[in-house]
Amino acid sequence: MASMYKVSIPVYIRRLNGLAICLKKAHDQYAEKKFDESSLMGQRMFPDMFTFAKQVQAATDHARASGARLAGMEPPTVEANEKTLAELIARVDSTVAFLGTIKPEQVDGSEDKTIAFKMRGNDVSYKGLDFLLNSNMPNFYFHMTTAYNILRTNGVEVGKRDFMGPA
Repeated sequence: MASMYKVSIPVYIRRLNGLAICLKKAHDQYAEKKFDESSLMGQRMFPDMFTFAKQVQAATDHARASGARLAGMEPPTVEANEKTLAELIARVDSTVAFLGTIKPEQVDGSEDKTIAFKMRGNDVSYKGLDFLLNSNMPNFYFHMTTAYNILRTNGVEVGKRDFMGPA
């Protein structure tokens, strides 16, 4: 089996780098066409879903929380107050930088480690592998994909290669 580190941290980093590419393309296109970025920041796929900005914030939160918890650390708290694409890009970049500080030896062997935390006021507990594969990673991809789809729906010229991130 691949190591817990290899199936988590580099995956988050690559996908977040893809998200940064998508956000930069959106930033450039909105600037070129003189579109109001705030209209994109508040977009959502459906009335009861998070806004575009919140989708990006949630994706970065899941990546940071996963990396930290698997490494035995408390996830760093980052305020979700971005109002511009540049600020979202900075958020993604800072998440990638944080994940880059996590070493394989901090994460490897965490498959059976108990990961316990509070979620919406409730105590939750997972084994490391279950936390990664059945909770955190699906949530991460959900928010990443939704953010990408909102970009596409709003005419931002991004594609699958952008989303996948550089190899």
